[in-house]
Amino acid sequence: MIVCFCLQVCKRKCSEVHRCTPCKQPRCAFAAPDGGLEHDGTGGEEAGSNSETGHCHLPLCPVPSSSSSSSASASLPADGCCGLGLQMDSPHSSDSSPCCLNHYDDSQARSSDAVDHLSINHLPSSILLKVLSHLTVKERCLCASLVCKYWRDLCLDFQFWKQIDLSGLQQVNDDLLVKIASRRQNVTEINISDCRGVHDHGVSSLASRCPGLQKYTAYRCKQLGDISLSALASHCPLLVKVHVGNQDKLTDASLKKLGTHCSELRDIHLGQCYGITDEGMVALVKGCPKLQRLYLQENKMVTDQSVQAVAEHCPELQFVGFMGCPVTSQGVIHLTALHNLSVLDLRHISELNNETVMEVVRKCRKLSSLNLCLNWSIDDRCVEIIAKEGRSLKELYLVSCKITDHALIAIGQYSTTIETVDAGWCKDITDQGATQIAQSSKSLRYLGLMRCDKVNEETVERLVVQYPHIVFSTVMQDCKRTLERAYQMGWSPNTSNSS
Repeated sequence: MIVCFCLQVCKRKCSEVHRCTPCKQPRCAFAAPDGGLEHDGTGGEEAGSNSETGHCHLPLCPVPSSSSSSSASASLPADGCCGLGLQMDSPHSSDSSPCCLNHYDDSQARSSDAVDHLSINHLPSSILLKVLSHLTVKERCLCASLVCKYWRDLCLDFQFWKQIDLSGLQQVNDDLLVKIASRRQNVTEINISDCRGVHDHGVSSLASRCPGLQKYTAYRCKQLGDISLSALASHCPLLVKVHVGNQDKLTDASLKKLGTHCSELRDIHLGQCYGITDEGMVALVKGCPKLQRLYLQENKMVTDQSVQAVAEHCPELQFVGFMGCPVTSQGVIHLTALHNLSVLDLRHISELNNETVMEVVRKCRKLSSLNLCLNWSIDDRCVEIIAKEGRSLKELYLVSCKITDHALIAIGQYSTTIETVDAGWCKDITDQGATQIAQSSKSLRYLGLMRCDKVNEETVERLVVQYPHIVFSTVMQDCKRTLERAYQMGWSPNTSNSS
């Protein structure tokens, strides 16, 4: 709402001014090598300062006429919005511009006094920066930066280019990363997930120019490999987070680099990186003893050897996931040494027995979330011990486990902390189990019953009324909640049909 109001005020203001000589504003420029500010060389005359308020009069935004569209385009940076190469979809169409490139009728014009009173550019730059901070990178580059030269400079302020989220933007390529790196050496966080135009060269260039990079995220960038991750490890020793899930080309070579150079690493995600093995994992954890979060998923060459190394060399681990990895109970039992463990994901572990799970729950007293989905070996006895021993446990996921009503009844009877239970696709759950856990549990806030076909929808409807503090998840209940949210957001069947 605030941003929309700001844009509209600037539009109204621009509609009344033919042309003015902009004053030179305090630039949100790039840091020069000598510590000063680097300007873009497009300054104007000095602004008159207001002795009472301490603010200078800011420039008004000229509206390009339809006959001078070329001059309007010339006022924009040659290499795209914000000077970083993100191009507008229709750069020569003034009608499609979301900013102040539209004409207004003379009847809408206000008096000059009213316009001056409404001038958003008279606000302190700190307030405008706060307003612009609510926009995404794409909105700042393709919308806000086109309002006027002053706003373009605000959009280039360093605070917007320390944490950069470019995920899903198909315009992003190696050249753009090089430009960002050349202008913004203080980048600390970047997300290029799903950016198919970025390759090892671009990421390597970014790494070499941004030694202060701390967080790197690149999910589903299958075109990237060891070259880029090794460059990040070599040039960015302050890395604390590396999420590179779904990168088939990664091998043990890049993990060894991380273990050698990035001792501050605390959070790593390597799910579906099928080329890594125990050799790379062992080298990684030995060199990164401060790891707190480690997530693997379907890494088919990671075995119990890696689990043992993780438990021995990373005592600060709090979040551990080995979903679908070929580990067994012999490896998982080593996790009992992790006394700070709070989240454990053991989904789809082929050789996981009840005794190992119960021992982990007994020894890891801070465990708050346990995911055992897709483990057919987990039965009612195991869940009963979990309910009794898991004194800090708040979330328990049991989708497609071998449990019955007795497991739900035990949770309601013995646990005073569990808030979330998901028993979806457990075919032996009936109305009795769903009713008794709702009645007896004082802490339950969510009960997942998706595709528990022996639980009648009439029973769920009754429980929803009797226990409004509990969210019951079934196909019907989820559909109802989705429809209610749509109505709250203004949707109606009539408007849908008319559109």
